[in-house]
Amino acid sequence: MTDRIVVVGAGIAGLGVAMALARDGREIVVVDRDAAPPPNVEAAFDTWERKGVTQLRHSHVFLGCLVTLIRDRHPRLHDMLHKAGARELDFEATLPASLQGKYTAADGDRDLAFLFSRRTTLEHTIRAYVEKLPGVRFLTSTIVRDLLLDKTAAIHTVKGVRIEREGAAPEDLTAAAVIDACGRTSVLTDWLRERGVTIDEEKSPAGILYFTRHYRLREGQDEPPRDLIPGAGDLGYIKYGVFAADNRHFSITLAVPEIESELRVATLNPKTFDAICNHIPGMARWIDPVRAEPVTKVFGMGNLHNVWRHFVKAGEPVVLNYFAVGDSAIRTNPLYGRGCSSAVLHAHILGDAMNATTDPRDQAIAFDKRSHKELRPFWNALMKQDLGAIRRAKNEQDPTYKPRLKARLIKSFAEDAIGPATRSNLGVLRALMKGFHMLAMPTAWLANPTVVLRVLGMWLTPKSKKLYPPKLGPNRKEMLEALGLKTA
Repeated sequence: MTDRIVVVGAGIAGLGVAMALARDGREIVVVDRDAAPPPNVEAAFDTWERKGVTQLRHSHVFLGCLVTLIRDRHPRLHDMLHKAGARELDFEATLPASLQGKYTAADGDRDLAFLFSRRTTLEHTIRAYVEKLPGVRFLTSTIVRDLLLDKTAAIHTVKGVRIEREGAAPEDLTAAAVIDACGRTSVLTDWLRERGVTIDEEKSPAGILYFTRHYRLREGQDEPPRDLIPGAGDLGYIKYGVFAADNRHFSITLAVPEIESELRVATLNPKTFDAICNHIPGMARWIDPVRAEPVTKVFGMGNLHNVWRHFVKAGEPVVLNYFAVGDSAIRTNPLYGRGCSSAVLHAHILGDAMNATTDPRDQAIAFDKRSHKELRPFWNALMKQDLGAIRRAKNEQDPTYKPRLKARLIKSFAEDAIGPATRSNLGVLRALMKGFHMLAMPTAWLANPTVVLRVLGMWLTPKSKKLYPPKLGPNRKEMLEALGLKTA
């Protein structure tokens, strides 16, 4: 007998689930409310409509944990991504200018690799790979209208979904398990709550609005050199980042604090967006008209929160045969670039749990336990980082603000210890990048005495002997005046 698993959602999380669960003797039905994708990656970028994926054309970075997982578990997909134009840069290739020429290899360096690609290219290529996996089929232009739920047992048990295909009457699709991969707009959890299932939720504001514009390098032009001028930074009143991509494309994202009401409205205007970039050296050289041309409007995204939903309570699942993956269960600020990598990792955590046992209770407990172990530390760290950024953005608007000693120490430790240490010491950079790539816990470097001593030693070093980047950009007052906006 073939087990059927229904995956609701065909974005990165849903595709990740199909990758993790596909095997002979199992049917994976991926329900996609959108039409089938365009024929190639350029058409996908230009015309692919993904109604539930508001972040489809925002900047993305794909981390070492994802690169390693694809390389080791899905080598054919790894080859397909490279053929589609995605670029993989290893640890040595991404070293700052101050460490270039000083590289010595170490175990694990191969895993500290970024994959640079537009989200549409990644998703289009993964989908082409998944379509060829055993037992996988897609239902496109199909809407899930309801969950099929058995409430006769002590624990609610999901038995399938009610679907409606384009132009057809609703029908029931039974399944051994239903995977919610609908993303941040999912309503499946709401349906369960309406039926009496208690699903606790932690929620914390990200505190920003997210703006992205895509560009393409002109013929004969190359990306700027990797030197001391950073392509990402935090000015307090705005965060920014340049994201390399595939096939001569790149994007820029500006993250504006929610309290900067006038700036966030203005940033959606392409002229203002580019003007902001031109006032920040790390971005200005990328969008120099001689080097590159814009190829999209400015995309905006708001209402961003860090969310963690709990489907196991007091050691027991609150519902059986239902699993939420990726943004349907765990969300973080997209600025930190964890979303897609975390979603595919989360999907494979679920795959390992479901492949290890057929007992739905054991599956739910194993999935929850490992999700907490491998993903929760990152969620905690990013949530705290957002709360700190919200406070800093508020202080930027107060000309009378004077930071207390604790705040000054934290700022100094980041700017005068960690920053210079990563620019001057290969071992420190390597240790911190393992956490950034989600290949080690975010604070694992603190358990390495050698790294800690080097960072503390840098903190005690006179500033004249430290390596600092050039000034990132204008202060708030200077930028707003340059843009013709109110400063108070």
